[in-house]
This record gives sequence, structure tokens and C-alpha cells, in this order.
Amino acid sequence: MIRFIACIFLSITMLPAFAQSQTWATAVSKNKADGTAIIFRYIKDLGPNFKREVQPIRVIISWKYEGPNGMPASEMNVRMNELEDALYPAVAANGLATLALVSTGNGLKEWIFYSKTEAEFFSVLNKSLGRLKPFPIEIHVAEDRVWRSYEEFRTSVEE
Repeated sequence: MIRFIACIFLSITMLPAFAQSQTWATAVSKNKADGTAIIFRYIKDLGPNFKREVQPIRVIISWKYEGPNGMPASEMNVRMNELEDALYPAVAANGLATLALVSTGNGLKEWIFYSKTEAEFFSVLNKSLGRLKPFPIEIHVAEDRVWRSYEEFRTSVEE
């Protein structure tokens, strides 16, 4: 059985200024049968004045990879960090989008954002990533006004 274990990131100072009202946490899902794991980084607390309905569009960026024990090799992880470091501050600026959940494991890394609009998100994504070497990603967009994907994950975490 997969079990979630969560711990709080106390180092909020590592987050950009626009995200400092959010509390981040991590959780690990371990598969005891094969020893693999999925590591989750997620917003534990969105802050008292946060309004989810302002960002009703869910954007999932998926990156499939091969790596030891289902985790990305170090050079692959550097590229993944490059993507996040370029995109996250750009879409979070002015409240366009919120990065709610990141998962890594079983040969897949996913970033789940919630955005005001699909068009604005893609405009900023193209500007942010366009100057970098292309990334092997897939992007899936859907309306999720109540942040159901995020809430389903949050309620599954044992704290």
C-alpha cells in the first residue's frame, strides 16, 4: 500500500517574494513492492486572501524520462530545474498562475499550475522558454474551477 508522508518546508526564504504567503510541503509515496517512490512538492497553505476561482484553468506540464529507480538522472534534473526556474517566476508574477503541485518519480515529472487564462499562460510560457533549448514536454489544459486535482491530492496526504 502506498503511504504519503509529509513534512513542511520551513525555508520560505527560498521562495520568490510573490509566493512567500504560501506554505510549501513535501510528501513521498513509496511503493514497497519495488522500492520506487514519487516525491511531491505542493502548496500546503495558499494564504488567507487567496481566491482559487480567479485561476480556473489547470495546466499540467509533463516530462517523461528514464532514470535509475524511476528518478531523473542528475543532468536531466538540471534541465528540469532550468524549465521550472524560467517558467515559475514568469507565470506567478502579477498573479497569472499558481504552481500548486510538482511530482517526480516513476519516469514522470509533472508540474500542475492553475492559471487565470490558457492564452496568457501560453504566451508567458513561450516567452519564458523560447530562448532556451527545447524541452521534451507535453502540456494538458482543462478547466478545474474548484482545483479538484489539487484537492484530491491534498486530502490523500497523511500529515
